[in-house]
Amino acid sequence: MTDDITKLGSMLRTWRGRVSPDSVGLPGGHRRRVAGLRREDLAQLAGISVDYVVRLEQGRHVSPSAQVTAALARALQLTEAERDHLYRLAGLAPPSSAEVSDHIPPGLHRIVNRLGDAAAAAVFAADWQLIWWNRSWAALLGDPSTTPAPLRNFARDTFPVDGATPCLSRWPVLSLSQPEVEASIVSDLRRATGRFPGSGRLEGLIRDLMGNPRFAELWASGAVSAHREEHKIVHHPTTGPIAVDCDVLTDGDAEHKIVVLTAAPGTADETNFRLAVVSGTSSTAGVKQPLS
Repeated sequence: MTDDITKLGSMLRTWRGRVSPDSVGLPGGHRRRVAGLRREDLAQLAGISVDYVVRLEQGRHVSPSAQVTAALARALQLTEAERDHLYRLAGLAPPSSAEVSDHIPPGLHRIVNRLGDAAAAAVFAADWQLIWWNRSWAALLGDPSTTPAPLRNFARDTFPVDGATPCLSRWPVLSLSQPEVEASIVSDLRRATGRFPGSGRLEGLIRDLMGNPRFAELWASGAVSAHREEHKIVHHPTTGPIAVDCDVLTDGDAEHKIVVLTAAPGTADETNFRLAVVSGTSSTAGVKQPLS
């Protein structure tokens, strides 16, 4: 095990050194003494402490959890093969292809990072679990990192059970096409059960959501929807209501959903959107890579 952990530390340093700050939305600058990510950067992106990163790289921590390992893989923008190697070095079995994947491929990382602050962007897994968001998303809707990871799920927000309240936004967000959104989420989850028939996580989610009468009704009806755009009103505490367009793209076999919120150019909503981003990003230190 000691040899494996030593290799783990070496690989973490290698992978950290090849990721440019710009590619993950962090400022570069001439003051940096390393070409890639600093330990502080990796800790921030993975949602762990700097001391933890130091101990991992020095081989002084022999049992990183699957949760931490997944967060490191996302933060380091590893390919699936590299992710699996990281799991093995950590003494863990790589994620099964039968399970819903939270891994974001490097190419998708590059795409969403290039959106910059002009759009609020987030990536959801096939079961609508939030797995990545940018600074504008946190500024517009509130920082999701303060919400426990298991609750960062849009399907759970849409179909609350036992009086649960929405967790993905810190203030009210009104959908102007709620019935279509509900039908599309049920359709997404139904499709996901065909793509990931062995997913215990997906099975558990659907079992929980059956406690919501509306979800149970739509599921029983075999509802299918291709709804991929809508309009929302974000009741932001700083600027007031902001009308935004919501577009949803699906990426590859993993069924990741890229959600992008933008305001119409040249409108008061665009001005308020920018004000919300400016006021919010001052309290969010860079792009978040949440644990899942």
